[in-house]
Amino acid sequence: MDRLLAMELFTKIHELGTLREASEDLKISTAAATRLLASLESHLNVKLIERSTRRNALTSAGYEYYQQCKTFINELNEAEAKISASSVEPEGTINLTSSISFAKLYLAPLIPEFHQRYPKIKINIMGDNRYYDILNSNVDIAIRTREFEPDSNITIRKLANTKRILAASPSYLAKKGTPAKVEDLSNHDILIYSHANNPNELNFKKPHEKDISFKCNPLMETNDGQIVRAAALAGAGILIQPMYIIYKDIVSGRLVPILSDWDLPLLTINIAFQNRRYMPTKTRLFIDFLIEHFQKEEYERYWNMRLL
Repeated sequence: MDRLLAMELFTKIHELGTLREASEDLKISTAAATRLLASLESHLNVKLIERSTRRNALTSAGYEYYQQCKTFINELNEAEAKISASSVEPEGTINLTSSISFAKLYLAPLIPEFHQRYPKIKINIMGDNRYYDILNSNVDIAIRTREFEPDSNITIRKLANTKRILAASPSYLAKKGTPAKVEDLSNHDILIYSHANNPNELNFKKPHEKDISFKCNPLMETNDGQIVRAAALAGAGILIQPMYIIYKDIVSGRLVPILSDWDLPLLTINIAFQNRRYMPTKTRLFIDFLIEHFQKEEYERYWNMRLL
């Protein structure tokens, strides 16, 4: 039995879902893959996978073994990459995930420049408004809007802080009026991004003033920041969004800040990735490239300016 191939096959079955897909990915026949998996289980004297006609699920022993295999294979790949990095042009595929808004506004536009620098590195962007499990989803880099990761096997690097503000279109404010104090929001149509932390409660702070908590009864809720933005631009109501999504709308006057003398809690945008002894060159290059770009563009400064 080729134990390394067996370990690669086993991890691929879990990540891709079926033995057929795993065997195709490794370019071996399904029959050979079946025999290899059986040999691995026989060698370990334990059942690793509960098989079904549609999808395979790991047993508890299989899940523990998967973690060990994944670590071993990653370290092996990274050791090889480290040895060859100085003499070989960086290559491979980076699996990158972020919210749809962040991917659209700040990742996709960077692809041409990054490709020009590193033509053999490919980018797979998985835009999703949920957090992938980095350790078990074959994710290299995740962009998160939270300050910490619950798993100690995940490392984070801060990319930027951003203010969250209330804003509405000029047409909406002409029709409904502009709130002068927090309590006035009760008379307005509120548009909520449902994946925010505690989205229906706004906690306002202001120097030398008592903190105010406002409970929202929203006109609309959605799980995507671009949908909230589109509704606000159309005059549907007041949104609550981070500046990284609506900065250009504020600067252009398409959206008008509301109650800007009050502050909502900041959002921290982090880059999250697996703890590894040797980070793959492709991953390190993209992280450094992204941080360099954010510093050059001074996004954090613009996103935290005091609005009039």
